[in-house]
Amino acid sequence: MGSFHKIKVGDTVINSIDWEMTPELTFGTYESWGGRERVRNNDERIYYFFIDSWGEKPKLCLMERAIKHAKIIAEISAPPELVKSCVDSQGEVAFYDRSFAINDDIRSWLIEHVLDDGDSGLVNPLEDLVTHEDMGLKLPVWDGTLDAGDFLALPSEAAELTDDDVAELIKKWNFFDGKLNPVGRFTNHLHDNDQLSIVDQRTGLMWQRSGIDITSIRSINKKIMEINNNGFCDYLDWRLPSIEEAMSLMEHGPNEKDIHLNSNFSKEQPFIFTSAQRRPGGYWFVDYKQGRAFWSSGTIPGGFGRLCRNV
Repeated sequence: MGSFHKIKVGDTVINSIDWEMTPELTFGTYESWGGRERVRNNDERIYYFFIDSWGEKPKLCLMERAIKHAKIIAEISAPPELVKSCVDSQGEVAFYDRSFAINDDIRSWLIEHVLDDGDSGLVNPLEDLVTHEDMGLKLPVWDGTLDAGDFLALPSEAAELTDDDVAELIKKWNFFDGKLNPVGRFTNHLHDNDQLSIVDQRTGLMWQRSGIDITSIRSINKKIMEINNNGFCDYLDWRLPSIEEAMSLMEHGPNEKDIHLNSNFSKEQPFIFTSAQRRPGGYWFVDYKQGRAFWSSGTIPGGFGRLCRNV
């Protein structure tokens, strides 16, 4: 690790910039069993620069990282053309892979203009802001009834599915998928269980309104175990949805949050893990932002989680 430069973030001086660390390497260092030996203790913090290209415009950011801790602490006002050039050099990338390592040009610019005795005005600390998401029109309160007259039990078992299998099941259940079944419609009967969960009377499933932040396949099951050990909404049997269950929440058109979900669900989990693996390799996800099912390796950065349970 390289620690030869310092940066001032607000009133805090950081002198442990790690030029070797990248978004990709963090999963091997902090998430996998094999990488733990690189970290001396749970309280150790490292700092590295990376490009966040998830929004409309890519940003140069400073990350604070540790075991079970990741936080963007500052945005750096770098020349836009310099940041864009770094992103463009990545070539074609997938929707779920938009965090990039900096290149030599950005590193040189940081050393010359920002670090050590450079311009601290180019460093914009990020405060922890509490935001209140609009959760849409109020749902009817669930009264404990399961069957609304058209109850439909979807497959819930973990499965191994080919591309053709997924295309077939999407059409079988008439799920909307912008590519595979753009005319699809699936009717839900959503009810408010409490401020943290929603019951779909049609499928007999209880869902998290929000869910789990982005993580890798290596750690998603561990996070689910922690949730069930602690209890969530007084239940201990939360699980990943099957691809059918996850697709059942897909709405035909995007809501006011620009996501294909009922607006009572949070927009902060735009694409989620399912319990289905892909044959011959990979994992199946449901993407409510793009309105589709897709597969990927499930590693970097992985996906979000929205857990369910049978009522």
